[in-house]
Order: sequence, then structure tokens, then C-alpha cells
Amino acid sequence: MFAAALTLVLAAGVPGVPGVPGVPEVTGGASFQSAEVVTAIRVHGNVATSDDEVRRLAAIDIGAAVTPATVTDVAERLRSTRRFRHVEVLKRFASISDPMQIVLVIVVDEGPVKIEMTGDPANPTRVVKSRRPNLLFLPILDAEDGYGLSYGVRFAYADPVGKRSRVSFPLTWGGDKKGAVELDKDFAGGALSRLVAGASLSRRTNPFFLQDDDRRSVWIRGERQIVRGVRVGTTAGWQHVSFGGGPGAPGSPGNNDRFVDAGADVIVDTRVDPALPRNAIYARAGWEHLGFASAGSVSHTQLDGRAYVGVFGQTVLAVRAMRDAADAPLPLYAKPLLGGMANVRGFRAGSAAGDTLVAASAELLVPITSPLNIGRIGVSAFVDTGTAYDFGARFADQTLKRGVGGSVWFSAAFLRLSIAVAHGIGATTRVHVGGSVTF
Repeated sequence: MFAAALTLVLAAGVPGVPGVPGVPEVTGGASFQSAEVVTAIRVHGNVATSDDEVRRLAAIDIGAAVTPATVTDVAERLRSTRRFRHVEVLKRFASISDPMQIVLVIVVDEGPVKIEMTGDPANPTRVVKSRRPNLLFLPILDAEDGYGLSYGVRFAYADPVGKRSRVSFPLTWGGDKKGAVELDKDFAGGALSRLVAGASLSRRTNPFFLQDDDRRSVWIRGERQIVRGVRVGTTAGWQHVSFGGGPGAPGSPGNNDRFVDAGADVIVDTRVDPALPRNAIYARAGWEHLGFASAGSVSHTQLDGRAYVGVFGQTVLAVRAMRDAADAPLPLYAKPLLGGMANVRGFRAGSAAGDTLVAASAELLVPITSPLNIGRIGVSAFVDTGTAYDFGARFADQTLKRGVGGSVWFSAAFLRLSIAVAHGIGATTRVHVGGSVTF
């Protein structure tokens, strides 16, 4: 009886069982599985283009089979229309109980759009893509001790060469007259973390030689973040300099000079808030090779170390030591300057110049407002010391200039201002002002 029933089952074509004699084995189990199917298409990010138009351009309908290439093909079809700045297609499950039901989520970025008046009472406005460049602009306001107030505007265009990129056009007047074009690009991975390149025309008055410094410059810089707080960079550039108004003018030699530079640096920066760090360090070591048409080749090194230690309450003790040195005489326009907010307060910015500059300072920063406030106000007491001297002289033979004093400062998200009153030992008492508006 059992044998007869089994014979009938086999005759009916029921799949066999592997390893059982007389029962055929069935392969290619995919024939018993349902294929993934598009059950919904959702569109996000579109403003000027309707959902139906995006679906039409995607060329996929509800009920279509989902293959391994579907997501890539849909994204490529949308990108090929050149109507979107960015396209992303995501595959999502429509049901927990049935994994064969698939939702395609299409995310597009159309770029800048604008609202137009149609003249139709029923539909008075419509949204269309803007054909004008999506320019942003920010004000520039900077007060640098020794150079005065600079003011102007920075125009910027976002994502000209992909995401996380910007091309900007800073234009300033006043103490620093400058026009430039600058490209800034951040990378999510790869050999570089950031790339900066640009070209500029500028003029400023050297506060020591009291001569105009006119420059034409091009440069490129690449940076790589090694770990959090540590990054390395390389820089290369070319500059043409007209210093002192031309050949034979005061400040020669070095007029109508040109030079190329190439260098590298490493920066360690553990500061969370650069405006008021606490229990943090900043250190930079840089080297560059300068090839002057007037002075030959010069190796230039820069060392700058800073430490910030919390002592009591909000009070922070900040100490700094720096050295800027060349291994040969520098042209006049390239010599580092001593004095002012940059290194030794109590002396005029540009009170001395040399091929080597050495300076140090200690400052007690005392905030007088709550750290929860948007803007921070505080006072400080400081002592500065430093010297600048020419190539061939010894540091041990120099007389250090010293300045002592105090300051009032204000720091917010985009505004920084400091007013310091300092007495230069053996000199006069001076007021130094520095600040900037940044975004």
C-alpha cells in the first residue's frame, strides 16, 4: 500500500529528496524564490522638478524587478541628464515580513532655485532653477597691529569642484590692500585631507622700513591629518615683489625681486577652543627653501610652541616661545619684525628687523563672564621678551627687549578684539589693538 502511494507521488512530479535512491535531486533552488520587486519610489530634495518628472528621468516603474545593477543604473540615468548637482539612490525594504518588496529612495540636489511670478491668478508663482552663480558674500574686518585696519568683502562659490570645496574672492582695502582668488577643497579620504591654492595681488606698508611692499603671488598647499590634533603640510609658491617703489628707491636691495619657495611643516594642536584654550598645547615646526633672484638660496625655519594650563577657576596660564631664523641674509622685505601684538608688546610693531627673531611670553588670562555666555570677556596680565638680529650675530650678544602690561579682550563666535596697554622697559608705554571678524 505504501509503495503504491509513493509511486503515485513520483508520477505526479513532486521534487525528490537528495540522497534517496529513485528520487531525483532538484538543483537551482532560485526557481522557488520570488524576485525582488519595486513596490514604491520616493523622491526627496527636488524643488523645481516634480516627483513624476524625476521618476520619468529615472526610467523605472513600480513593479520592475530589482537586480544588483538597478541602484547604479538609476543613479547614472539621473546624473546623465545634468539637471542635478548631486544624486543618491538608496534601496530600502518596504516590509519586514516580505523582504522581496523594495522601496527606491531617490535623493537629488538641484542647486540654487528661485521663485518667479507667472501672472496667472490661479498659480501666481513657480519655482525654477536659478541660472545665476550661487555667490555668497561675507564682510572682512581685521585690525593688525602695525598695519592698521583692513576692510572689504569675500565673495564665495560653494562646491565648484565637488562637495566640500569652495572658491572665494577676497577684496580688501586699508592697511592690507589685496585682491585674490582662492580654492579650498576638503577630502573625506585619500592622501590629502585638504588642498588650498590661489593667486593674489597685494600691497601693504612695511612698518620698519616704511616702504610699500607690492606682491604678485601664486601658491598651493596640501595638508594631511595624521591623527586627531596632528597634521602635516607642504607648500609651494612663487612671488614677485616690488619693495620701496622700484630700483634705486629707499629699501634697496631687494626691489623688483622674485622668489620661489617650497617647504613642509608639522602642527600639533590639542586646543578645543583656540580663543581660550585650557590644558592644551599648540606647536608648529616649519622649514622652507627660498630661492631669491637677488639673494640666492636661503633655508628658513620657524618654531612656535604654546602651552595653556588651567590654574584656578577659569584662569589660564599661557606661555609661548618662538624662533624665526634664516641661514643666510634675507632681502629687506623678507626679514621678520619685532614688536607689537605679534610678539613683544610695549614696543611699536616693526621696531626692529633681522634675519633671526626670538621671542617668549607668559600671560595670565582671567575670564570675567560665564563660559556659558555666547561672548566671553576677560582681562590678562603679561610679560613679553624678544630680540631680532642679523645673520652672523649671536643670540648671546643681543639685548632683549622686555614689555609688561595688561589687556582687556572679547571673544565671540565670529568676533575677536583685544586692547593691550604695555610698558616697554627702557622705552615708552603703548596701546596695542588687534581684532578680526571671521565666519
